[in-house]
Amino acid sequence: MSDTIRILIADDHPLFREGVAHSLEADPDFEVIAQACSGEEAVKLAHDMHPDIVLLDVTMAGMGGITAAGQIAASTPSVRIMMLTVSENRENLMAALKAGAHGYVLKGVSAAELRAITRRVASGEAYVTPALAADMLTEFSQPHPIDAFSELTERETKILDFLSQGLTNREIGERMHIAEKTVKHYMTSILQKLHVRSRTEAALIAMQHNISQ
Repeated sequence: MSDTIRILIADDHPLFREGVAHSLEADPDFEVIAQACSGEEAVKLAHDMHPDIVLLDVTMAGMGGITAAGQIAASTPSVRIMMLTVSENRENLMAALKAGAHGYVLKGVSAAELRAITRRVASGEAYVTPALAADMLTEFSQPHPIDAFSELTERETKILDFLSQGLTNREIGERMHIAEKTVKHYMTSILQKLHVRSRTEAALIAMQHNISQ
């Protein structure tokens, strides 16, 4: 079976989109299987083609990238989602993560950095451009004090620890010798108790508070 990472790129600027595709395909492990010029097209292509990862611009004509991320996360949850944007707006960052994005990257990154980050997000890690992550964690420190973790059971805390290490539900299940759907059940409980909407938010909060067993 091929280990090639299959990628869908959505951006309404053709030259930039094609440049990203060219930069990624300089690595033989990456294959850009489709390009979209709108959020609507990205949602349809993600549903039809099941890429490993979708790169979405935040601002596109018609449906924006954040709305598209939410629809892709809901309809095709196996697809990893990464925002590739010029927006350093914290509200956009938070909205993207809540919609289900696994990564948020600014367009100023080098081609080599983009390939490395795309590989990490595709493999199950969460990634936010460091300067924005620091800002976001400062905000998280107010509404999410360490006491929020007191509601978690020992098993939920262990699952959250594995999540913060970038493990998928299946990998967590294998480590803990439980079914993947059982992990999903626990994950839903964890998100509710921490008052967050996405795995990425939960992972970032866990890393901030150094949750480990």
